[in-house]
Amino acid sequence: MINAVRNSLVALLATLPLLAIAAPAAHEVVQETTETLLADLKANKDEYRSNPDAFYNSLNEILGPVVDVEGISRGVMTVRYSRQATPEQMTRFQENFKRSLMQFYGNALLEYNNQDIRVIPASGKQDPQRTSVNMEIRDGKGTVYPLSYTMVAEGDTWKLRNVVINGINVGKLFRDQFAQSMQTNRNDLDKVIDTWADTVAKARQARGTS
Repeated sequence: MINAVRNSLVALLATLPLLAIAAPAAHEVVQETTETLLADLKANKDEYRSNPDAFYNSLNEILGPVVDVEGISRGVMTVRYSRQATPEQMTRFQENFKRSLMQFYGNALLEYNNQDIRVIPASGKQDPQRTSVNMEIRDGKGTVYPLSYTMVAEGDTWKLRNVVINGINVGKLFRDQFAQSMQTNRNDLDKVIDTWADTVAKARQARGTS
């Protein structure tokens, strides 16, 4: 099960960037930008494998304005801990969280191998402020994995707030990791913030070997 989720997450992450470009509908944005990103990855994959820093820098330029880093990081930290954090600590966690995302997404994207990805057309009236974009990923064996993006409108853009893949809530996974790290480090918020990238890396390695 873990390997199945991991394999589908690889394909999911290939469709993640550029969702925030202004467009009439979130579904149209997802379709267009998925094609754009996968074409770029196909053209530059060998270079990215040999120069991961260049890949991460490119992802940072793309994802920076796309992901709701502030909203996601506060959700990961939860009210319980975020209300204890100073503005400096919140800023530092957002920066570390963003950096860990670039590494997490970058490593997964390099494993992408032409899985079939389909955006499911929107049905019914869409909420202009918050919406879900549902997709399906079909692997080489024909197994289909459902996934859903939660996107929120900010001005004239859409930003990613959460992902649910094959029933697994990715935002909740990050929240659980943060809470576990707080417990392990005896509620030392500074230490949890400073070691966040390592926490995510270890969790990724654990899923990869499960």
